[in-house]
Amino acid sequence: MKLHYGPSDIKDIDFMAFLPIIMPVIVVSTLLVLIALIDLYRNRKTRKNVLPWILVILFANTIGPILYFVIGRKDCERI
Repeated sequence: MKLHYGPSDIKDIDFMAFLPIIMPVIVVSTLLVLIALIDLYRNRKTRKNVLPWILVILFANTIGPILYFVIGRKDCERI
């Protein structure tokens, strides 16, 4: 059993074998980001701190949209 792998060993990895595992994660993460950004855009007039939430949603990948839906939707101003 080989304990250390080098850069030359990357060419031996079959990345297509990992595709069925990785693809659903990528799709769900992308959908979460899009839905969070659409919700933030639609409610931008009543939200506080729009720019920080955009940055969190975009750069915190999967956890950013989840944080927005759990925490960010509560910071809106009531009309």
